[in-house]
Amino acid sequence: MGNFEPTGTDGPSHPALELTHSKNRGYRSCPRGITSSRQRTKLDYVSPRVNGLAEYLRARRAQLQPADVGFPGDPGRRVSGLKRAEVAELAGISLEYYTRLEQGRTYQLSEHVLANLANALRLEGDEAAYLYRLALPRPPVREGITQISDAVRILVDEWSDFPLSVSDRNHDFILVNDIAEAVFPLVTPGHNAVEAVFQVPASTRELPDWKTLARDTVAALRYHGDPSEPRFQEIVGALSVRDADFRSIWAEHEARPLRSGSVPVFIDGFGSGDFPWQSLAVPGGYFMVVYIGPPGSFVAEATEWLRNRIRLDVAG
Repeated sequence: MGNFEPTGTDGPSHPALELTHSKNRGYRSCPRGITSSRQRTKLDYVSPRVNGLAEYLRARRAQLQPADVGFPGDPGRRVSGLKRAEVAELAGISLEYYTRLEQGRTYQLSEHVLANLANALRLEGDEAAYLYRLALPRPPVREGITQISDAVRILVDEWSDFPLSVSDRNHDFILVNDIAEAVFPLVTPGHNAVEAVFQVPASTRELPDWKTLARDTVAALRYHGDPSEPRFQEIVGALSVRDADFRSIWAEHEARPLRSGSVPVFIDGFGSGDFPWQSLAVPGGYFMVVYIGPPGSFVAEATEWLRNRIRLDVAG
């Protein structure tokens, strides 16, 4: 009934994509800066969260130039970004302490130091928030205490006026209402939006819209995901193994949420166009995406026709 072609957007779980659920299990990337198991003891273990902070600091430092922070240029400079000593100076901490942070070694960070680091690395808004999430300890998430509430499930089942879906922080679709499946027939519970972005042909990857989509979706996965979570590791590990574009984008360490945008759709009998959507936070780390077609638009007309057809199917 419908055919979707993904494009760049701005919202927490990419709303509608051609999905194929990953069957890969157990992939794990080898974090940089961690020695082999023969060289490592239990005391040397680096948790995914600590290693994520180390990688993020290194990546953001490499993306800054001396002129960005008011340092004079040096024609003979061999470092592509800032030096560790320069970041330490800007943050008001010792070089030894900052080096330990970048090496993923044991640390305790105060909010004051984090604020100085964010300022030194020119992190603002979502980027600074992501730094805080990586650095400050959070209580572990225990299975079974963050399930979607019955009220949300009822809302998805009963809301028939507009397409609606609920996904988790790893971009796995959890709930989808009937009208959403009619408009986007390949969006179903259990499929993952991030994996779908990288399951397009090479010709599609040359399009600017796809590149924007890929960067936005990967940045949102990093921002919302938990590096210690097995599902997060599965998605990142599998894509890192099989997709060079994902590896390249992931190495940029961009992190930001997706909040709203539009997706291009083609619906038989109505044509093609953009379908606006808005994402809303749901308690437990989930996101509800609501698609609302402007009055008089082709998506509004198509949605109305599909809604009536669903009602007739149910009645008859």
